[in-house]
Amino acid sequence: MPAAAVVTLLSPAAAFASGNAPAFYDGALCKPPYTMQSATELYDAAEKLAKPDTSLLTAYVYKLPSDIGQDGFKTHEVVFAGSSVGVLIEGARADELAARYQLEPEKSSILGTSTKGYARVLPDAEQPTADMGIVSVIARESDAIPGKTLLACEFVSHVDREALKGLEGGN
Repeated sequence: MPAAAVVTLLSPAAAFASGNAPAFYDGALCKPPYTMQSATELYDAAEKLAKPDTSLLTAYVYKLPSDIGQDGFKTHEVVFAGSSVGVLIEGARADELAARYQLEPEKSSILGTSTKGYARVLPDAEQPTADMGIVSVIARESDAIPGKTLLACEFVSHVDREALKGLEGGN
């Protein structure tokens, strides 16, 4: 089941219905920090709003009825992939997202799937399961999603992180 962050006083579905859709965008920014419960709440809310597009094979993309963008970025698409939640920003905007959200260039190309990537690891106090993995805010451009940039709250297990390093030659 896909995942990521956000616990609000209103459930995400109620927040969206009341015109307060930032819950999905905030989830992509790990606000508040990622938990499985908050990720599940966002996923359940998206399921109530739209049918997923599964053409990306490894992700569910939900097209929402209106723009939920913030900070000058436009989006109406929520993405769940693995244990990550995000939004698809219109345009190739990774550099701008990195500047706005204090992200640093990634050392990995995610086995060539990312043409440009940035990330910021959450502080230790905001890591829900530091013994199991790392939560980061990421912005990535990819040929797999032309004309869009993924902004997401991403959980990567220590096992997966080490496997990726091994596959990419120790980066």
